[in-house]
Order: sequence, then C-alpha cells, then structure tokens
Amino acid sequence: MNRPQPNEYPAWGENYISKVKDDIFEKLTQQITSLPKLLLNNKDKENFAYAAGKWTVKELLGHLIDTDRILTYRLMSFARNEQQPLTGFDEDAYVANADFANRDFKNLTEEFIALRKANLYLFESLNEEELNRKGIASGKEITVRALLFVIAGHIAHHVQILKELYHVV
Repeated sequence: MNRPQPNEYPAWGENYISKVKDDIFEKLTQQITSLPKLLLNNKDKENFAYAAGKWTVKELLGHLIDTDRILTYRLMSFARNEQQPLTGFDEDAYVANADFANRDFKNLTEEFIALRKANLYLFESLNEEELNRKGIASGKEITVRALLFVIAGHIAHHVQILKELYHVV
C-alpha cells in the first residue's frame, strides 16, 4: 500500500505517520504481540508515572486502547463515506474518567490484543477506493489511508515514550 501523502492528513498526523517505516499491515500485526510483550515484561512498572501529573503505564495502555477504538471508528466512518464531521476527544479526560488504576494489567493487554485483531479484519478488507475516501475529524480533513498509518504510528510513538521516559525494556 502506498504511504499517505501530506495532502491526505493534517500537520499533526506527520508525527505518527513518519514512525511507520515497514509495510503497514506487518506493522499493525506485529504490534499485536510486541506491545503486550513489552508491557508484560515490565509489569512491575504498571503503576509507575515518570513525573507528577503524567499517566501511569497502565493508564497509558488504557489511552492506547481508547485511541485505537476512536481512530478505527473514524476510519470505518470515512471508509463507509460518512459525510458528517466527527468530533474530537480529550484524551486526558478519557483517562481521568476510565479508572484504569483498578483494572487488571494483563486483562488490559488482552483487551488490546482482541481489539487490534478484530480491527485488522476491517483494515485488510479496505479497497483502494475506500482507502482514498476522506472525512473531517476534529475539524481537519484526513483520508482512510492516513488514519491507518496514524493508528500504527500512534502505538509506535507511545512505545518510544515508554522506552525513553518510563524506561521499559
């Protein structure tokens, strides 16, 4: 699949899209095992936050799950030719209201695996026409193809943060 061009997404998308160097479907599939493995190998850090006011590892995982759901909803909506603009979301408010601290860490990793596996069926079913469709989310136009790369790149972005700031290995 061709990479999305800069005219297919808002400027904020570059941060995520640039992190996807591999084949997009290989990257999305690889994340099903690599993210949970990384997290479960660092289970002792599940309640660690690298600074006051920052998310714990468990909260960050919850954020990844929430964001995968939201971005996939946007992708599906635009692939189905939705013409209504979709609203944004406040990621900090979502985490603050989710009570991830009382969730089981292994259960959260399993939820991510199940969610990504289910979403892959949708992602792999998209044809070129659907990938080229676009819509408006958070007031900005974006294509389905770009959203696919953003979904993978968002995980890659946070894995980098986990390694650099949370010191997970």
